[in-house]
Amino acid sequence: MYNPYSLRAESFIDHAEILDTLAYARENAQNTSLCADILAKAAQKKGLTHREATVLLFNKDPEVTKAMERLAKQIKLDLYGNRIVIFAPLYLSNYCINGCVYCPYHAKNKHIARKKLTQEEIIREVTALQDMGHKRLAIEAGEDPIHNPISYILECIDTIYHIHHKNGSIRRVNVNIAATTEKEYRMLKEAGIGTYILFQETYHKASYEKLHPTGPKHDYAYHTEAMDRAMAGGIDDVGLGVLFGLENYPYELVGLLMHAEHLEAVHGVGPHTISVPRIKRADDINPDDFDNGIDDDTFAKICTIIRLAVPYTGMIISTRESKSVRERLLPLGISQISGGSKTSVGGYVTPESEEDNSQQFDVSDQRTLDEVIAWLLELGYIPSFCTACYREGRTGDRFMSFCKSGQIQNFCHPNALITLQEYLQDYASPHTKQIGESLLPELLEQIPNSATREKTRQYLQEIAQKNARDFRF
Repeated sequence: MYNPYSLRAESFIDHAEILDTLAYARENAQNTSLCADILAKAAQKKGLTHREATVLLFNKDPEVTKAMERLAKQIKLDLYGNRIVIFAPLYLSNYCINGCVYCPYHAKNKHIARKKLTQEEIIREVTALQDMGHKRLAIEAGEDPIHNPISYILECIDTIYHIHHKNGSIRRVNVNIAATTEKEYRMLKEAGIGTYILFQETYHKASYEKLHPTGPKHDYAYHTEAMDRAMAGGIDDVGLGVLFGLENYPYELVGLLMHAEHLEAVHGVGPHTISVPRIKRADDINPDDFDNGIDDDTFAKICTIIRLAVPYTGMIISTRESKSVRERLLPLGISQISGGSKTSVGGYVTPESEEDNSQQFDVSDQRTLDEVIAWLLELGYIPSFCTACYREGRTGDRFMSFCKSGQIQNFCHPNALITLQEYLQDYASPHTKQIGESLLPELLEQIPNSATREKTRQYLQEIAQKNARDFRF
C-alpha cells in the first residue's frame, strides 16, 4: 500500500498507486478546468503532486503545453535566475561486476577496455580539467569491491581536493557510485563530497530486475532505498534520475516524482538535483534494442513538468544530448549542464581510439568547454562555476529554505559573476572573454542589494587586476 513516509521501496514507490495515477490522468487529462487549476497551483511555486503532474503529461492541448513551458521558464527565473551551473564527469574506473544490459560496463562485455585510474593518472586528468576551467566534478565508477572499494573512492576524493594547478582547483566533488551502506555514506560525507547521485534507471520493479539480471544491483529494494541510507549517513544533498528509454516514460515520471515526495516527507528536503538522461549508443549497447525511446517533444514536456512539480530542485542535462536539444531544454527549467565532457576512463588526457574504447556512452555535444561558455553567454545565460553554498554549509534543508524564501538570489547571482570573472581571466578564449566582459557591467547592475553589488564590483576588480581568487558570498 502506498505510503510516502515508509522506508520500504515498494511502499513509497507503490506499483498499484502508479497504475492508478496513470488511469486517473488518462481519464482527466482533457478536463480544461482541472488543468487550469493545476497550472494555477504550479504558479505558486510550491510544487505539484505526482497525480497532478501526470494529468498535465497526458494533456494533448498545445495551448496547455505552451502555458506549461511559459510557467516553467518563469519559475526557473524566479528561483534560480538565468544562471547555468557547469560541471564535468570524471570516470575513475569502468570495472564492474553487475550485469546491467543497457550499460557497456556490464561484466560480460569482454571487448571493452577495462581501466582504473591510479592517483598519478587522476592528477593528470584533474589538471587537464582545471586547465579547461572546471571547478565542479562528478566522479563515476563501476561497482567492483576488488577494483573500486570505498577506500579507493575516498583516496581519489582526497587526491582531487589537493590538486592545485596555476589558479585551478576543484571546489566540489559530487559522487555517482553504486548504492552502499549507511556507514560508507557517512565516510563519503566526512570526505567532503557535495551531492550523492544515484540513478534509479527504472522504477518498474519487474523491468528493473530483468535489466539487472546479475550482480548486487539486481536488488531493487536495496538500490531504491539508497537515498534514505545516504541521508541517514549525513549526506544533505542527493540527486535522483531515471534512464529514459528503458521503460514506459509515464510510469518512470510518476515513480520519479513519488521518490521526490518520499524524500520530502521523510527527511524534510527533496532531491537537490534531478537528472533526465536518455539511453544512448555505446559499446555493445544498441538503443534500438529497447522499445521505450522518447522523441524530443515528449522529452521537452517531461522536463517542463519536472520543473513545475519539483520547483526547487536543480535539473541537469548532460552532453548525452546534442547542442540543439540542450538549447531547446534550457528555457524549460534546466539549471546545470556538463561541458567538454569525456565519458571514458582517462579520456581528458588520452583521447579514445576505436580499438581501445572505455566510454560509457557516446557524447552528442562534443564542443569544448569554452565553446559551451560562449554559447551560453550569447543565449543570455550566466555560466556559473559557483560552489559557495556547499562550502558555506548552505546544503540540504538550509539550502531549500533559502531557495523557497527567494534569499538564494542574494548569493547565487553575485557568486556566479565572481566565478565567471575567474573563468574569463584564466581560461577563456579572446572571443569568449570579449563577450563575457561586455556583459559583466550589465549583470552587475542586476544585483538588487547595493552593498552586495558594490562588494561584488570590488571582487571582480581584484580578480581582474590583482589576480585574487576564490571570493564568495
